[in-house]
Amino acid sequence: MWIVNFLLTWLLSAISLLVTAYFVPGFEFDTFGTAAIAALILGLVNAIVRPFLVILTLPLTIVTLGLFLFVINALMFLLVGFLVPGFVVTGLLPAILASIVLTIVSTLLGLLVRNVT
Repeated sequence: MWIVNFLLTWLLSAISLLVTAYFVPGFEFDTFGTAAIAALILGLVNAIVRPFLVILTLPLTIVTLGLFLFVINALMFLLVGFLVPGFVVTGLLPAILASIVLTIVSTLLGLLVRNVT
């Protein structure tokens, strides 16, 4: 059963990234396969790299009342864009906007799937 949950989460993440790319200029994917690979790599980067950045920048995050976390999320997008061919993030501002839009889209898709299942 865990594999089904993993695959569903991965699929929803890839769809969320594609929807985000539709709304955010400068945040682009070549294909759905690229979005699926980017979703997988983004999950790994968020699990491994992001916690270290959050701890290192904790004083700045506290001073900005948590808003600096958007910059950290944007840096994760930029890193994944560097690692995954076919995924383009043109700068920090599109990455910050994409992190906001992705949060909204992922939440809405998660609620929709939870209500369906």
